[in-house]
Amino acid sequence: MFKNVFASGFVVRTAHVILTWVVTLILFLHDTELRRQEETGQLVQPVLFVLLVLGSVLLYFAVSLMDPGFILSDHSGPQFTLGEEQQDMIPPPTKSLRQRRCGHCLLQQPMRSKHCQTCQHCVRRYDHHCPWIENCVGERNHRWFVLYLLVQLLVLLWGLHLAWTGIGSAPSWRLWLRTNGVLLAVVVLLALLSLVVLLLLGSHLYLVSLNTTTWEFMSRHRISYLKHCGADENPFDRGSVQNLWGFFCVWGSVVWEQVYFREASDRV
Repeated sequence: MFKNVFASGFVVRTAHVILTWVVTLILFLHDTELRRQEETGQLVQPVLFVLLVLGSVLLYFAVSLMDPGFILSDHSGPQFTLGEEQQDMIPPPTKSLRQRRCGHCLLQQPMRSKHCQTCQHCVRRYDHHCPWIENCVGERNHRWFVLYLLVQLLVLLWGLHLAWTGIGSAPSWRLWLRTNGVLLAVVVLLALLSLVVLLLLGSHLYLVSLNTTTWEFMSRHRISYLKHCGADENPFDRGSVQNLWGFFCVWGSVVWEQVYFREASDRV
């Protein structure tokens, strides 16, 4: 289920963890609201902040080391399918959209899967390969990736607020920069990271609400099962509420061929 922590991406993961705890330590060592509360014995906020940071680090490792849905054989079938009543209504797949074999690993690719050149595996419901976590985002870890982005955004915004509370005044600009230089660097770093994570989280939630992936959204003109669809047509879209429910609350693999052909038969 999980990859080797010392495999490719070790440097990126180590740098991420070190940077996280260095910034946290800076917030505790400088005269921020966090340190003032700690010194006065008000430990609720400091403890909650450390727990949230720890939670973000654990989620990072979980998403980074988790199997995103690698296809390792032709018989590694999904564990979840549609109900029997729904299957009876679904026509059999046509020859024009039968599963194709990957040109790299020579395994059959279920619908919505793609071969990742970096991971050297085909991934179910492939979204993208993320250099931040040095892993693919796919069927098994996509929801955890979105949850990680949410927790990370909370940590960054909270840390940004705490860093800002530690910036004080000084009689001159030179002395002010010397006094607040470290915290200013932290503020700039956290502000930039907050913006990036906010944009990532917003884009993923938007795509999830449409039941589409980053790869499908960016490359639909090259994907065989989407090329014939109109610009605003998505055969997997069941409405925002059902899309979000299925993404966050339904566990296991889905046979997307069944969903695809069911929607096709409904249009007919």
